[in-house]
This record gives sequence, C-alpha cells and structure tokens, in this order.
Amino acid sequence: MSKIAIFDYGSGNIFNLKKSIESMGSEVHVISNFNSIQYYDGLFFPGVGNFDPAIKKLVDNKNSKKSFRDILTELPIFGICLGMELLFEKSEEGIENGLDMIEGDVIHLPTTMIVPHMGWNNILIEKQNDLLDGIDNNSWAYFAHSYMVRPKKTEIVYAKSDYGAKIPAIIAHHNLFGTQFHPEKSSVTGIKILQNFLRMCKK
Repeated sequence: MSKIAIFDYGSGNIFNLKKSIESMGSEVHVISNFNSIQYYDGLFFPGVGNFDPAIKKLVDNKNSKKSFRDILTELPIFGICLGMELLFEKSEEGIENGLDMIEGDVIHLPTTMIVPHMGWNNILIEKQNDLLDGIDNNSWAYFAHSYMVRPKKTEIVYAKSDYGAKIPAIIAHHNLFGTQFHPEKSSVTGIKILQNFLRMCKK
C-alpha cells in the first residue's frame, strides 16, 4: 500500500481528492510542511486556492535540512490545475515566483474564450506515457480554470484540450506530472489517471 501526501495550501476543499485516493487503497495524509516527506511515496499539489498564497505557503514551509528543490526531486509529484501551475516559473495570476521546476509560465486564458473554462471537455492525446495508460483519445475530463500553462519545451505536453484554442491538459517532466483538469471530478478517466500515478509511486 502506497503512502501519499496532499499538500494543504490553507484554502479550498481537498476532501474529494483525499477520498478518491483512499478508495484506491492508499494511505493518505494531508500535510502543511515537508518535515516528514521522506516517508511518503508520492505527493499531490491540489487544484484549489490562488497562485500567490499557495506559493507563499509552500516556500514558508520548506523547513527541512534538505533544500526545497532536493525535496521535490525525490518522489513523484502530481499537480492538479493550480498545483500544476505552481511548478512553473511564474504566473499572470500573481506576482510571486513559481517553484521553477518546469521552464515556462502561466497565462490567462484568451479573452475570446468564456472564462473560466468550466465543465466537461475532451482531451486530445498527443503521445503516450505511463499516466495515460488505458486512456482513450477524446476521453472526457472536468475542467475549472481561468489560466493555462505555457511550457518552453512543448515535448512535455502529452495531451491538450480544445477550447477555441489548444490548452495543455496533461504534462510530464521527469518526476513531475500535471493535469489542467481535476481527475478527482473526472469520473472514469480521472480514476484511471489517479490509479496510474499511484502505480508509479510504488516503483
């Protein structure tokens, strides 16, 4: 059984994510610092909150003998929506620097779109990886966001969603994984993606 941590930024409801992961047989703890991170097999940055407060909460709680970057390169990390955006260098949502684990930034959705992008939309798979194992092209997922990531290296984008413009929907870079949609709200597609990530945490 894998032992999974969910980082709590101090805002939003992470109950659904916790229950979803627990239903798959994992032990789940909600954490607010990294003091015991070495005891976990995987880490989630949930899709709740706003960019600046979330970054401040993460950086203020890096109270560990190891550097923050060392902590975040030692185990699989799954960022959901905001959680994925935090992995980048900066965001138009705030003025704080991001975690800078992935080159690129986060930009506001084009004004030509209805913002926020909220509801069900399909994901267009561009290439396969372990996170997408068993996921069919054009599968449906639940989105709720006003911003989108803009990676400098396009090869880290594994799936997009068409919302008048192509939005990066799934990224993967070394031990970092992210979805712009919310897998815990995405029915069969989301369940399978979470299962795939938990399987990687056991390796």
